[in-house]
Amino acid sequence: MSQELERPSGPEDATTGLEPDIEDSADPALRPTRSRSVWPLLALTVVVVLLAAFVARVFAIPSGSMELTLHGCAGCENDHVLVDKLTYRFHQPQPGDIVVFAVPDSWHNSELPVTPPPDNPVQGAMRWVGGFFGNGWNRTDLIKRVIAVGGQTVSCCDARNRLLVDGRSFDEPYIYYAPEFGPARQVGFGPVRVPEGQLWMMGDSRNNSVDSRAEGNGPVPVTAVIGKARLIVLPVSRFGPIAAGN
Repeated sequence: MSQELERPSGPEDATTGLEPDIEDSADPALRPTRSRSVWPLLALTVVVVLLAAFVARVFAIPSGSMELTLHGCAGCENDHVLVDKLTYRFHQPQPGDIVVFAVPDSWHNSELPVTPPPDNPVQGAMRWVGGFFGNGWNRTDLIKRVIAVGGQTVSCCDARNRLLVDGRSFDEPYIYYAPEFGPARQVGFGPVRVPEGQLWMMGDSRNNSVDSRAEGNGPVPVTAVIGKARLIVLPVSRFGPIAAGN
């Protein structure tokens, strides 16, 4: 005589005789814990973003002062560059480096538009996030080229319209003179001895840059430097490393 197999003991649905789906269980202990697994992933994402903010940042070119090396103009698709924030923790900026720096409080002239402070904390947070991702909301930073460092003397110009550092002329193949801003000649200055711990900064678009030469400006403290521009990341058509200087 055949013997009927015993069914496993356990709670059964009254209508179907099947075990109830734990998704519908009233007991929280029987419900899936998939939602709980989201929190570690979210925490990891936050950590990664914070670490990325510590070592790098994307910066939108705010003006045309670095043409033709870097594109920036009103109403156009400005370059976005990746800024290395770690390099200068190990060594000082060098002549030829292209760096992003916070406009010093001592500067009286800047090509950045005056931006009123945010009206509330939400706007302040949005501006910070915008600055981190390089969309131009953070309007307190500039990008220029290091011409001379602390202890060096810089002046303009020799008979061939070239800068002199420590009395020696040097060629700058990256210089651009925008036709709409006057003749292709540099305005004379100096000699100026750059104090220790400071940098003489100038734009590559030499007749369209408000920089260390401007009245009331002068050298930039190394402590104001945010990082070194390494790579053009946007637009995609211009993706690539930024050419080295002198």
